[in-house]
Amino acid sequence: MLLNATHITQLKQGLPGTKVVVIGAARSGVGAAELLHEAGAAVFVSDHGTIAEPMKERLQTRGIAFEEGGHSAAASDGAFAVLSPGVPTQAALVQEYLHTRKAVVSEIELASWFSSSPIIAITGSNGKTTVSSWIQDCFARAGRPHQLAGNIGMAFSEQCTKLGLVQSSTSESEPSNQSSSGNSQVESISGAGSTLTREEYYWILEVSSFQLDHIHTFCPDVSVLLNITPDHLDRYNHSMDDYSASKFRITQQQSGGETFIYNYDDLRVRSHAQQLLSQSDAPRLWAFSTQEAVTEGAFLHNNQIIFRLNNHEEILMSPFELGLQGQHNLQNGLATALAARACEIKNEVIRESLSRFTGVEHRLEVVRELDGIKYINDSKATNVNAVWFALDSIKTPMTLILGGRDKGNDYTELRDQLIEKVHTVIAIGESRERIQEQIGDMVPHFIMADDMRTAVRSAQKQAKRGEVVLLSPACSSFDMFENYEHRGRAFKECVQHLS
Repeated sequence: MLLNATHITQLKQGLPGTKVVVIGAARSGVGAAELLHEAGAAVFVSDHGTIAEPMKERLQTRGIAFEEGGHSAAASDGAFAVLSPGVPTQAALVQEYLHTRKAVVSEIELASWFSSSPIIAITGSNGKTTVSSWIQDCFARAGRPHQLAGNIGMAFSEQCTKLGLVQSSTSESEPSNQSSSGNSQVESISGAGSTLTREEYYWILEVSSFQLDHIHTFCPDVSVLLNITPDHLDRYNHSMDDYSASKFRITQQQSGGETFIYNYDDLRVRSHAQQLLSQSDAPRLWAFSTQEAVTEGAFLHNNQIIFRLNNHEEILMSPFELGLQGQHNLQNGLATALAARACEIKNEVIRESLSRFTGVEHRLEVVRELDGIKYINDSKATNVNAVWFALDSIKTPMTLILGGRDKGNDYTELRDQLIEKVHTVIAIGESRERIQEQIGDMVPHFIMADDMRTAVRSAQKQAKRGEVVLLSPACSSFDMFENYEHRGRAFKECVQHLS
């Protein structure tokens, strides 16, 4: 059931005193609960599993009722439900709300009701953290006020609460970022001075497919779709079409006043853009390509990055000047450049950012070089395609640490890269046996490790001077760690203790 702006306005205006159930108590769920609490709703949080102690403390501090270890009858009688992205649509409680025609909204949908500032939303199977951070770098260098949130750093809803946007939005008559409002409590926004208006600051949001699954009026001013490769298929009926449809929701509410930036070289993404063209009020379409010239957007020609916009071409810079190298980072850089340009950031600032940005933590992060062996943390690589890009960017022989909670991966897609570059695979986590079955015979040495410390020490023994030890798991982290950041930090700590 897709809700329109009128429905959302009614839900928002009726929040005071209304019972709203938040399903899932991870970071985004707790952020949503806090936002609803500030808006005067009677919030009840329900989690099928165990709620982490820091999350419990946040709920208890505000006096928000919660339950864990299962869903009681109290979880079923909310006026509507807000869904934490970690909870699948197939969950019984979510289905109960949908079958009784009660609204289910995502955390980013909820947060968008309380801010009228423009939004840049970035999604894709791979690269969205890098691009979100790279766009933030452009804004910082331009001195433009902004806030990074979503699937990176702090939840969108949590940021809205911290910035005091609930109080400043309660009298608005329109939901989401399409209305205008004064905002007097945004001094902490990066690059901000004192009071800001809608035109003076941007949200930069990294959004996952899970966060897009239950949006209704969420409408980015600029949306970016980087690529679609197999990931999280266990949440999407093992169907690439279902997974792709989730990503495509980022343009669901966009029209002629907004911009859609997309990867022309990804055939699924290109097909979606072509379908948008058939709309009577399609968003402005800007493509990026490393393979051919595009009608409107950014591409390569004669070893130069070219902007072709409004029937005018201009040279931006050489791709060899990019601070992050590799084919995937060239695509990321083109997407970043277009997003910055869509927000009227000057070319000289874009050039400076593209050439000086050095990446983000847990994405091909060089941790240490010991005895001539380089240790690289790529914990953010939670699917096979991300690992393929990581292997593609490294030209030396290596030992690869793989594994975690499997998401229906086909590890054989790494075959050519493994045969060419990897002499040892060390498998960790729940997926160890599956990894061994699929690729165990593709490398000279295959080792299983019970924990990160054992994996790192085994890698040190296998690696030789001039080689690389790479953590690039291709899996989620939830079997052994809280999240991919926790996994990356554990790897780095183990590496630092090597002697």
